[in-house]
Amino acid sequence: MSESKRVSLCPACGACPEVVLNQSSEEVLIGEEGNLTTLNKAAWDTLVGKILTGELGKL
Repeated sequence: MSESKRVSLCPACGACPEVVLNQSSEEVLIGEEGNLTTLNKAAWDTLVGKILTGELGKL
């Protein structure tokens, strides 16, 4: 398995925010250069769980 997985939040171009799942450090970066936030594994898992249960959804 690769060390990190990148998912663009706007696949039409390469200048938009992205989600980077870093397997080796168990952290997730969300955003773009100059505007990034880092989630640890527990915070990421909580976020994913809330999306999957429907507590969080589309705006």
